[in-house]
Amino acid sequence: MPKHWKKYDESKKKFDSDKIYSYAEAIELLKTINLTKFDPTVEIAVKTNANPKYNDQMIRSTTILPNGTWKSKRVAVYVWDDKLEEVKKSWADVVWSEALLTDIKNWKFDFDVLLTTPESIKWLVSVAKQLWPKWLMPTPKAGTVTTNIVQSVEEIKKGKIEFRLDKTGNIHAWIGKLSFGNKKLEENLESFLKAVEDNKPVWVKWKLVKKVVVSTSMSPGIQVEC
Repeated sequence: MPKHWKKYDESKKKFDSDKIYSYAEAIELLKTINLTKFDPTVEIAVKTNANPKYNDQMIRSTTILPNGTWKSKRVAVYVWDDKLEEVKKSWADVVWSEALLTDIKNWKFDFDVLLTTPESIKWLVSVAKQLWPKWLMPTPKAGTVTTNIVQSVEEIKKGKIEFRLDKTGNIHAWIGKLSFGNKKLEENLESFLKAVEDNKPVWVKWKLVKKVVVSTSMSPGIQVEC
């Protein structure tokens, strides 16, 4: 631990923690202060003026990053017979089966995202207590209850991510790997912040975003324009 924190402190000296940097400057700095020997994930933290205590100020939505993400998500689909053949032609990893609900009831999750249709959502009520704590319960707001399952599966596979306001009024997400290169990371960063602004609750009368910080795995955070 002492060795880690020594490197952390040294990296903080390479930039001004009070300065607000442009997207390009911040991404370039991330390379300079990288503390890992592996290809680190680039993370973004957005501090907002939204109050999570009020339902009308909650934020939960999705966006497709233009250059995708570093992680390939496993997608499960729960539908009834009339949709099965259509879904089997998609890129879904797990398609509805008799064992799916049983696995969920036993807290076994072989997927990262669960999709369903408006007609089939009622059958997932029996496993809602298992799905909600892991944020896996399909909802229209998150785009996981949909009439176009095939398109939704493809979007997730191509880099669609979900973001939401946490209990402290912040939004956290991954926007790629450091190896993506400056331009692709800048485009993902800009696209993500636009998606957050586009989902500003109407009851937040002041500016939504207060502060934006980017970092890599185990590195200090760098403030960027917002």
